[in-house]
Amino acid sequence: MLESLFATTTTSSTGLSLTQVILSIVIALGVGLIVSLTYIYTDEKGSHSQNFAWTLILLPGVIAIIIMLIGSDVARAFSLAGAFSIIRFRSAPGEPKDIAYVLFALAAGLACGVSAFSYAILFTVVLCLAMVVLSKTKFGAKKRSAKLLQITVPEDLDYEQALKEVFQAYTQSATIKRVKTAALGSLYQIQYEIQLKD
Repeated sequence: MLESLFATTTTSSTGLSLTQVILSIVIALGVGLIVSLTYIYTDEKGSHSQNFAWTLILLPGVIAIIIMLIGSDVARAFSLAGAFSIIRFRSAPGEPKDIAYVLFALAAGLACGVSAFSYAILFTVVLCLAMVVLSKTKFGAKKRSAKLLQITVPEDLDYEQALKEVFQAYTQSATIKRVKTAALGSLYQIQYEIQLKD
């Protein structure tokens, strides 16, 4: 059985040569490297995961290998699905952007697995450029949101004058939303809606 596997340089079901298989894996890893570098470059918080960056490099190569092994054999596809069903994947919930990068890497691996190298490289470059542009333009970012500030003061304090200087120094705007008494009328609870300065 082992002799029959290594006797020829082509895979029996797909007709791919050994050089084509190696080329597919190398291009898949190269495309994964581009995706991973884009992920690191567009991370605004600077808190990207090193393990996730490595995964984005390896994932297209792994998917390309799986696609080449399956080829057009339905029995192999079902047996591979059964083998993967016993694996339990555990991961911390990530951001939607991370999920997009995973799907991006999977698509690149699929394209390399079917030897569509030009498509894999083309859509990798286009999508990476799109991710960089979206990141740099901060597309969809929220404008500064209003904050709710609740202050409790004694009833005899003129809170509007007492807080005026603080609000002028640190906020763009401060609007009273609600005033209510507390502690049997000896305290005021004031709720402000404020917009902080930079």
